[in-house]
Amino acid sequence: MKNKSFFITTVLVVVLAFVGCYTVPETGRSTFNFMPESMLSEQAAMAFDQMQQEAAISKDRAANERVQRVGQRVLAAAVSTGNLPPVETWEFVVFDDDAVINAFAMPGGKVGVYTGILKIADTDDELAAIIGHEIGHVSARHGNERMSQAMLFATGGLALGYAVKDQDETTQEALMLAYGIGATLGATLPYSRLHENESDEIGLMYMARAGYDPRAAPRFWEKMRDQAGNAPPEFLSTHPSHETRINRMKEMMPAAIEEYEKSSNHR
Repeated sequence: MKNKSFFITTVLVVVLAFVGCYTVPETGRSTFNFMPESMLSEQAAMAFDQMQQEAAISKDRAANERVQRVGQRVLAAAVSTGNLPPVETWEFVVFDDDAVINAFAMPGGKVGVYTGILKIADTDDELAAIIGHEIGHVSARHGNERMSQAMLFATGGLALGYAVKDQDETTQEALMLAYGIGATLGATLPYSRLHENESDEIGLMYMARAGYDPRAAPRFWEKMRDQAGNAPPEFLSTHPSHETRINRMKEMMPAAIEEYEKSSNHR
């Protein structure tokens, strides 16, 4: 028993030694980051370069110019208020795949936008909502938090496995399965939805400060809702439901409109 306690205590001490606290801009939420952000940025840059070598890059001049124009303008507003990587490290790349209705962001400021989502976001204001959301993920360091959480759960699983190693095989398997399900439903999925909601909030403020009308954000998600097929229940999903996103954005709209009207780019 002493050996078990010593092992578990040692593991927790090692993990906690690497914890770094971070306050998310705009929301003020405190997060834990185990990984050096510089290391994640380097890894993301290599992965993004690899993606560009393997995936089709859009040759549509208008689409590329549009993403660059909107992306740089939202980024300029975000950098002035958030803790973000230097402007010169950011990349906005359009991937040519109409079947993929998505965009993504990596640590360090690597943003990919698929042509499929550009067909739905048919105004610059709607595109600004998408890009603001992706910049929000980087600003909040969600990638670091997800990796840190995965490390923590892996450590917990290792500690649990050691603690029950003297149990019969069936009991061990049942306990490990329960741990995995509990971690997924109790933490991994809820945190993923929290990240999406948080990026919606951050992105709404960024686009508003850039002079893009934040009322376009819920309109865009209404279009996404209308074209979406059957979705799993929200508690089993990595993303909040469209209705949840739309309603939350409408709740945040007065503050976003205030920022929009103060913006020097307000048209």
